[in-house]
Amino acid sequence: MAQFLPADHARGDANTIGGYAEVHGRPAAFEGSDGMAYSVALLAEPTGDPARPWAAWLCFLRWRRMGEPGVEGHVETGPLAWGASEAEALATLGACTLGEVRDELEGCLAEERRSATPERRWWDVMRDEDA
Repeated sequence: MAQFLPADHARGDANTIGGYAEVHGRPAAFEGSDGMAYSVALLAEPTGDPARPWAAWLCFLRWRRMGEPGVEGHVETGPLAWGASEAEALATLGACTLGEVRDELEGCLAEERRSATPERRWWDVMRDEDA
């Protein structure tokens, strides 16, 4: 069951992705150019590189449009921030503005569309198979 939590602007800058989650007590959500709703999570993992031991990236959860509420897929960025610790990498990523995060979502969606588009047209494939 949903509940209303008033924004607490003393907790951070609501114009950054990390600050938004602190101020509103929930992850930010965006509508993608594909018309789907996405919420965003900040994730980090060790890299094995002593110079940049932790990497952080964005994971956008795609919510179902029809039927039972739930996640039906996701898109994610590559590493966008690094740090000496998990907390440092996440803090660096958390300083990104909401506009920058939305641009990353759109970049992921554009890449998804490119990879879903066949490289060859069907009639070229048929011609090659007949030869």
